[in-house]
Amino acid sequence: QFAYVASHDLQEPLRKVASFCQLLEKRYKGQLDDRADQYIAFAVDGAKRMQTLINDLLAFSRVGRLDTELSDVDLEKCMEHALHALAGAREESDAQVTADPLPTVPGDSLLLGQLVQNLVGNAIKFHAEEAPRVHVGARWDGEQWEFSCTDNGIGIEPQYAERIFVIFQRLHPKDAYGGTGIGLAMCKKIVEYHGGRIWLDPEAANGTTIRWTLPGSPPESGDVPEPREAGSADSQPPTADQRFDEPTEDAVRGSSA
Repeated sequence: QFAYVASHDLQEPLRKVASFCQLLEKRYKGQLDDRADQYIAFAVDGAKRMQTLINDLLAFSRVGRLDTELSDVDLEKCMEHALHALAGAREESDAQVTADPLPTVPGDSLLLGQLVQNLVGNAIKFHAEEAPRVHVGARWDGEQWEFSCTDNGIGIEPQYAERIFVIFQRLHPKDAYGGTGIGLAMCKKIVEYHGGRIWLDPEAANGTTIRWTLPGSPPESGDVPEPREAGSADSQPPTADQRFDEPTEDAVRGSSA
């Protein structure tokens, strides 16, 4: 409740600060000395960072607060929408994302979409020297669905398995990996809101594997299709009412994010 009220009430004064800082930069850049230009740039950057932090905190505080009716959510569509939103990051890093066939589960479509986007986005963001390779897995364990997001990135040490899911906790400095430190905490809150749990797989040999569970119906009998490259074939861009915001923190390796 405090996080919601605080972040909501900070929006207007911060918007005013940011607007006047940007106005100063636009009107007086180059008319003052270099140090003054640098100070203005610092103020503009600080205001933008604070706006991102407030937006993330507001989104975090809203999870579970809104009385949203749960419906059947096709996680295949969530993956498609996430990949369209992450198109720029994928192209810039030459990332390849593959996925098992994903089920339909009961839940909030926007929240589950944000969950998928945050995890895949983090897997791309925290990559090593080689191009990111990300795989989203899904299997029925006899009682519920267990999912995984595996990458070949920089990895997370097992001793940080709990810390990464705590809000504002970061494993790396901000200048190395941007973000607010909310991303993974948001994922944890979304998963628990849907009756599941999320954890770091300590046995991942290379890179990072995040696992989570969600309630749902068992798969129909029959052969299971082979994993395929996600976002290819017949996937279509999401419509305006289906889009969700890009993850602003991102949030994994460097945060509880």
